[in-house]
Amino acid sequence: MTITSSEASRMIAAAIAKARDENMKPLGVIILDAGGHAVAFQRENGATFIRFSIAEAKAWTALSLKMSSRSYQEMANERPEFAGSLNGITDGRMAASAGGLLIERDGEIIGAIGVSGDLPNNDEIAADAGVAAI
Repeated sequence: MTITSSEASRMIAAAIAKARDENMKPLGVIILDAGGHAVAFQRENGATFIRFSIAEAKAWTALSLKMSSRSYQEMANERPEFAGSLNGITDGRMAASAGGLLIERDGEIIGAIGVSGDLPNNDEIAADAGVAAI
């Protein structure tokens, strides 16, 4: 199974709509397929250019560990040496911050969403709205 570009667009639109409903700061939202490749990305006006890299890192972290980037953050707090090792092994690609969630269909991981631009808890709220769109 894979994520279509249409589904990716719907997820991004839903994440951004939630952010606007909640009066969040401008976001960057990315959808990765199960192989970690970008399917779609959108940066709202006013979001800084680094939002692509942060959103991608959050989604990549979730996908690579099969857990939310929040869960990785919690694990990193409990086991900082291991988290540091993972960050080194992955050339700094890990993001220990909420906003990266897995996308599943019929019990299979088909990708991940990453959101960056507001506080991590808000990024995760927007990401969850994105996942719920499909």
